[in-house]
Formats: sequence, structure tokens, C-alpha cells
Amino acid sequence: MGAGLAGLACARELSEAGLRVRILEATDQVGGRVRTFEHEDGFLLDRGFQVLLTAYPETQRLLDYDALQLGRFYSGALVRHDGAFHRVADPFRHPTDAPATLMAPIGSLADKLRVGAASWRLRRPRLRALFARPETTTEAALRERWGFSDTIIDRFFRPFLGGIFLENELRTSSRMFAFVFRMFAEGVAALPAGGVQAMPRQLARGLPKDTVHFGTEVAAVEGRTVRLESGDGLEVPAIVVATEAPEAARLLEAEAAGDVQTESRSTTTVYFAAGRPPTDEAALMLNGTGAGPVNTAVVLSNVQPSYAPPGQALISASVLGNPPVSDDELEGEVRRQLRDWFGAGVEGWRALRTVRVDYALPEQAPPFLSPPMKRVRRRPGLYCCGDHRRTASINGALASGRAAAQAVLADRRAGRLA
Repeated sequence: MGAGLAGLACARELSEAGLRVRILEATDQVGGRVRTFEHEDGFLLDRGFQVLLTAYPETQRLLDYDALQLGRFYSGALVRHDGAFHRVADPFRHPTDAPATLMAPIGSLADKLRVGAASWRLRRPRLRALFARPETTTEAALRERWGFSDTIIDRFFRPFLGGIFLENELRTSSRMFAFVFRMFAEGVAALPAGGVQAMPRQLARGLPKDTVHFGTEVAAVEGRTVRLESGDGLEVPAIVVATEAPEAARLLEAEAAGDVQTESRSTTTVYFAAGRPPTDEAALMLNGTGAGPVNTAVVLSNVQPSYAPPGQALISASVLGNPPVSDDELEGEVRRQLRDWFGAGVEGWRALRTVRVDYALPEQAPPFLSPPMKRVRRRPGLYCCGDHRRTASINGALASGRAAAQAVLADRRAGRLA
């Protein structure tokens, strides 16, 4: 198994049950896609824009939030439309911002009341019941199930959910929308003081010494043997494949891996350093016009001061997909758009890095969540976990790892493991 969130969660569960676990990680760090680069000038640059939703059941179960020293986003957003930013706030958490939200030209009064109604209604049933509702696309659900207008869908939901689902056509499963919307209603978005990689690092610290073996590439899975690129073979009673979907499909090819969804979504993040932040807000800024490459932007150092050295600000601009232009060209296009948003001072910002993530999320269009919990047991002795087995999220990765560990333990108790 690899040392991403799913593999670490699986290893934690098995280790706590008294089993000896070995994680084979091809790279030199834990985290998988949940990585943070430490820039030479003291900035923390996550591998793409990522956040922790504090209401996630699995992170509440596995992570110590106090130790992560979370910095929290404003519960709402600033929507760029018609040459200005318009505030959209959670009225229960920011009641003084309710008038500005009601006046914002991002939808009708009825639309805004429907947002509150959807938030309330999605919090009532058990999570399992949310995933039992008929699956359609998010766009269809917003229009037909919830009655939202084109205006609020185009100006708010496309950029807001686009930043989460990494696509603004809203073709993502309606079940995923219901889950994510509930998580925002029950908790907040946050960033750890050490960057998002602080989460897998915390999980890894809870494992016995020498559990994770770095720089160890797996070539194949053959029965109960893990064949390494070095040519060595490891005979083990149980194998858990905890990787991204394409690699999982390759390793499980002989085990009928046809239900492993290998299509994915990509994202690109352009990071800038500034002597002063363009705004004091710890809010996500949404492109409500649909024009230009930037879908969302945020001053990360306003959310989590540790992301930038003293006296500096860190700004991230997120672009959907992986544009077929050079980093310099993309940075120029992004800078021009942000100049329109924040003024001429953007020309003095220093470009730190452009991070392109080809496999950022599994494709989640229907029927991705039918069923919502895909099997993790391939056969007794062989298991598979990752966010492609549950929801494409931090929570989904952790939940799949725990499910794989429970399957191992069940087979062991039943005497099905050699």
C-alpha cells in the first residue's frame, strides 16, 4: 500500500488491532496528493488548492484538530461580478452580513432563501440517507430538485462548486453535492498551520516505527506476493492496494479491476507573493463572470498566517484543468485577470510557482456514486482503497482506508487469510 491518506488510515486501523503492517511508498514522503512544498523564501505551497472541511466524520475520528492549529476560512464568499466583489455569507455565522448577502446580485431573494432551505434540509437525514437519494448531475439537482435560477447557478454555484469538484459544468454526482453542501453547513473550511501535508504527517506519527518504507516501488501483485521494481518479492497474508485509481487498475488487472474508475480531473494553481495582501478578508473569491482563467482566488496567509513569512502575503489563484500553455503564459493571463480584480499593485507581485496536478480527483459524474460505497475486498487477501472507492475527498480517502482494514480484520477472524 502507498502512504497517502487511504493507506495511512488503513495502516492505523490494522496497527491498532495488533497487526504488523508495512507501507510501501514509492516517493520520499507521506501524503500522496496531499502534499505541501516548503518554498525557499518561507512560503508553504500546497499541491493544488486544498482545504479541510472540519465536519468530515473521518477527520474528526482520526485527526487532532488542536494540534493542527487550524486557520479558518470566512463562512461565505466574495463573488466577482460586474466589476465588483459581492458578499455572500452564512447568515447564521455572520448575521451582520445578511443585508449585504440579500442585496448581492447573484440571484433572487427566492434563490437565497432556497440556499438556506437546502442547508437545513440536507443536515436533517443521516448521511447514508443522502447517498440513497436518486443520483443525477449537480446541475440537474440544483435546477429541478432545489429550484435555483440560472443566475445563482452561473454566478455562485459554478465557481464555488467548480473549485471543489474541479469542473464548472456541474456534471458531478448530485450525491456528492449533497454531501459537500452538508459538510459546509455543519463545519468550516480550514488550513493546518503546517500546510495540508500536516494531516498525513500526523497520521503517520501514530504508526509504529519503520512502518513506512520510502523509495519502494511496486511492480506487480501476484497472488499473495508483492513484486517490487527491484525484483524482490514479499510474501504476505494480505495486500492492500492504496493508490490512485490508474495505478490501482494496473496492479489489479489480473483481479478483474473493471470497477476501478480511472478517469480523472486536473487542476492548476498559480501562487504569488506580495508585500501586502490585496484584501484583509479570509474569504474565497469566486469568478462570477465565467471569463478568464481564474476560477477562484484567496489570500491564504489571511486564512493561515503560517503560509507566508512575516510581512508577506501569499495569494493563490486556481484554474480548472491543465491549460495547454506554458507556465509563463498562464501566469501572465492570471495576473491580468487579477489586476482587474485588485488593481495595478498586482504587477508588483512575485510569481512563486505554478503547480499542475494532472490526477487531482477521480471523475465523479453519475454513476460514480452508484453505489456510494464500492467494494474494497477483491478476494480474501487482496483489498483496494482510495478516494475512488468512496467520495472523491479527504473524507472518502480515509473512509475507504478504514473499510479496507475492517475487511482484512473480518477475513482474518473468519480464518480466510493464510
